[in-house]
Amino acid sequence: MKTNKLIALFFAVIAIAASSCTKTFEKYTQNPNQPTSVPAYLLLRQIENNIMVFPAGDEDKFGQYTLSTYTYYGTNEYWSGSANLDYNTLENIAAMEKEAAKASTGVTPYGALAKFFKAYIYVGMSLKVGDIPMSEALKGLANPTPKYDSQKQVFIQAFKLLEDANTDLASLIASSNTALLGDFYFQEKISGGVDPLTALKKWQKVVNTYKLRLLINLSKKSNDADLNIKQKFSDVFGNPAKYPIMSELSDNWEFVYNSSYNYYPNNKNNYGNDALRLCVASTWLNTLSSLKDLRAMKVADPARGLGFADTSFKSFVGGGAGEDMSVLGGKIVALKIAPIGRKRYYDGFTGENTFLVGYPEMCLNIAEAINRGWISGSANDWYQKGIKAMFAFYGIVDGNNTVSFLKGTAPGDYVNYTVNFSFADYFNQDAVKYAGDNTASGLNQILTQRYLALARNSGLEGYYQWRRTGVPAFDAGPGTGNSNIIPLRYQYPSSELSTNKANLTSALTSQYSGKDDINAKMWIIQ
Repeated sequence: MKTNKLIALFFAVIAIAASSCTKTFEKYTQNPNQPTSVPAYLLLRQIENNIMVFPAGDEDKFGQYTLSTYTYYGTNEYWSGSANLDYNTLENIAAMEKEAAKASTGVTPYGALAKFFKAYIYVGMSLKVGDIPMSEALKGLANPTPKYDSQKQVFIQAFKLLEDANTDLASLIASSNTALLGDFYFQEKISGGVDPLTALKKWQKVVNTYKLRLLINLSKKSNDADLNIKQKFSDVFGNPAKYPIMSELSDNWEFVYNSSYNYYPNNKNNYGNDALRLCVASTWLNTLSSLKDLRAMKVADPARGLGFADTSFKSFVGGGAGEDMSVLGGKIVALKIAPIGRKRYYDGFTGENTFLVGYPEMCLNIAEAINRGWISGSANDWYQKGIKAMFAFYGIVDGNNTVSFLKGTAPGDYVNYTVNFSFADYFNQDAVKYAGDNTASGLNQILTQRYLALARNSGLEGYYQWRRTGVPAFDAGPGTGNSNIIPLRYQYPSSELSTNKANLTSALTSQYSGKDDINAKMWIIQ
């Protein structure tokens, strides 16, 4: 008996010693100079940077705004594989919420913005592939194989997040709780920042304006009782006190470029790389030219090989995204298609700001809702507001405007012209004059202008509109790949096959007859 007690005592001492050694080891392996957590404002800065979709990438090409004429700098083919699903940024958002909650009790600006960002990212991922893990996502080892939420459920949860974000922001604004650091979109905006209270008011407008976008994107589901699209749109539009929305261009959620850092992707430093090989796609430019829209001369140089005057709209002809690269290469060498505007994009570093959610698009979303009979009001007024806002975005005024084109091939050598542009004349054209509510022609006009407003802005939104409505008609052919068919979705990441195969297989079966087909229609466009 005494022996057993001695043995027990021996092991107890060993256990205590081991525990002491472990604690000592852990103590000395911790670097006191290395932070164990990141403040919410630093996480916000990283999240805002990651969420930005810059122009001059594939999104421009997939929306048929620009195209390449030289294979070394990329083709015009659409994707054939998987999407990049941004769960890493969602992890940072969760961390920002956690850090904000540790630092302050109750509602915080970081918590309110986290709800908006989560809705924005989850919906963005779903629009690429369809069903995605959402309700069970981000639980780590507690649930390494999250189920897939249906696309409909993703939108329902997103609307809840947006509602809560709006409520939280309203509460913060009312109480003047404005401790918001790290926000470079509004509070620390490069060109004239604003005070924290104004920044929160701007963000509240972004939240509700984005909500209108989502509702418009669900136009094919407007009779779904669970979603209640028409009523939700009416609630936001009809109650500006509760749901403030954008009222001017300065409300845009946009990235501001400057000439010291944060360069526009197309800038004077890479003129030799892509200025002569990046052209304007016909889907965008030919639409502008057909409407005698001065934006054509702001974003492109004339195709001088066509034999027309520099300021003739006949000189602004884009390349067809569906054309073979060899054909496009021959056309640009012969000056038969318009290169991207060298003065605007390659004479400096700033181009134009890039908006993720903007006032012009919002005006046209409202016009579309009125045209469809969801809400009452003057669709024509909102239609014209949206167009005029985009003219202002490009610096176009009613009267004399200066346009500048490269003389030859040497950068910096430009010829300037004065072109008179009349808003009255523009809106009096048969193709532009609003054709009326509840008409296909009027809706087509609104959608056309919405597409033009989204040019090089808002990531894939221009492509998503085409996918939803077919407006404008996209060019397809050997140049776009995929057997001359524009794909309708991305495939799921291949990693899901090895980490979450059962749930992925179930999601594919319920949506696409078991095939991860890039040409299959997801729920939102059925």
